[in-house]
Amino acid sequence: MESIVQYLREEKNLTQTELAEKSGLSLRTIQRIEAGNILNGYTLRALASVFETEPEKLIPSKEIIKLDRAKLINFSSLFGLTIPFGGVAFPLILTYKTKDTKNKELGKSIVSVQVILGVALAVSQIASPFIQKGLSLHFPLFIFPLLLIICLKLLVVIINGISLNKKNDLHKNLKINYL
Repeated sequence: MESIVQYLREEKNLTQTELAEKSGLSLRTIQRIEAGNILNGYTLRALASVFETEPEKLIPSKEIIKLDRAKLINFSSLFGLTIPFGGVAFPLILTYKTKDTKNKELGKSIVSVQVILGVALAVSQIASPFIQKGLSLHFPLFIFPLLLIICLKLLVVIINGISLNKKNDLHKNLKINYL
């Protein structure tokens, strides 16, 4: 990929040697800059003077990573609140249809958390009648873990959504990936 300095140099039909002479910098410095080294103080001002531009325009802007797909994957896990295993199925489909590696990696983490929550919900729902009978309780015990896990799923989606907006990453990344 061509650097800003190289682009401007070629636009002015200068060789690296000519640019070095005009700017008062060494040829090696020009080569390093065009190879991707970061500009600073004197070097930045010297080159800006040769190119007749502001120094800030010579500094490459950080590439903005688009995480719209990861945000959609995170949001789609809310289907798990209404559709059994929807919190896994919909994000999984969106993750595997994603071509961008960063969004795919974030999607896999989102799905992994949803898998854990889905398994926890299934186990708690299977165990709750046995616990209810064993403790001789007369109220439906299954409601408590159901509400707890639904609230937890909602909280995870909200926290991840905020984190994706602010830090361009998930709040917590799992060390174990189930996909």
